[in-house]
Amino acid sequence: MNNVTIAGIGAYVPSLVVTNEKISEFVDTNNDWIVERTGITERRISEGENTSDISIEAAKIALERAGVKAEDLDLIIVATISPDMFIPSVACIMQSKLNAGKAACFDISVACSGFLYGLEIANSMMKSMNYKNALVVGAEVLSKVMDWSDRGTCILFGDGGGAAVLKNEPSDSKGIIKSYLRSDGAKGEALTIGAADFNTPFTKEPQLKDRIIKMNGREVFKFATNAIVESVNEILKDTGVSLDEIKYIVPHQANYRIIKSAANKLGIDEERWYLNLDRFGNTSAGSVPIVLNEMYEKNLINKGDKFILVAFGGGLTYAATLVEW
Repeated sequence: MNNVTIAGIGAYVPSLVVTNEKISEFVDTNNDWIVERTGITERRISEGENTSDISIEAAKIALERAGVKAEDLDLIIVATISPDMFIPSVACIMQSKLNAGKAACFDISVACSGFLYGLEIANSMMKSMNYKNALVVGAEVLSKVMDWSDRGTCILFGDGGGAAVLKNEPSDSKGIIKSYLRSDGAKGEALTIGAADFNTPFTKEPQLKDRIIKMNGREVFKFATNAIVESVNEILKDTGVSLDEIKYIVPHQANYRIIKSAANKLGIDEERWYLNLDRFGNTSAGSVPIVLNEMYEKNLINKGDKFILVAFGGGLTYAATLVEW
């Protein structure tokens, strides 16, 4: 029986490390204040690399580890809210630069939940259209849309991304077992980035947009904690898998206090939640694949291991995916 499995994982982050001390040089904050509220000590910031550049570097690693050639890809999905441009999509730019033949390509805009949405979209398309190989990417250059004078947001975010190669073939591994995808658009104003201006010869009053991240931190915190708890519980209920069978919970790396609160509500020891947000901050759609890549490189993922990926983000959106390696 064919299963859709993660055959290769890769990640890439810019080389520039921006510490809390560096940020405190231009906004009113300090290292202790940031660490206490977020758990973040540093993040990576692009010095000119765009989202497609980061995506391509992550994809090259994932393809090599999977033993798949770019020309054999049937599908490329990129989850991002910081594309190089509106069109062409980051996925199409990648297809061209990787020489990925005529793979179907598109981007999705699901903010921090994007990589998980991308996994399930790819999983479903591979089964329904009999695709053999797919590439799912989560990548961001959020520094492009950052208000560097707002200490409530500029301390949180970083640049980077990761990629997963999926194979649809007979396998002992169950691969992507179950996904849970949900949204709450009524709370969408809690986290926004403005888009194109509405300013035409026919517009009575120009509507100019702020193309920067704006966030109601308190509202997002409350939503995120509840979203994690709901998503993990629903995945376990729908699959009948027990917590004892789960090696790790792999959460979106947004804020240590959010993850700690959710862990307490679920009764899952913090040691089973893999975190690296202290070094990379919140990379939105990039965070979960960046974590998976680090776990892979540390030999923390072995064949047959089950883990739950869980994320939440702008929209507002949230998701969880049960995966067997």
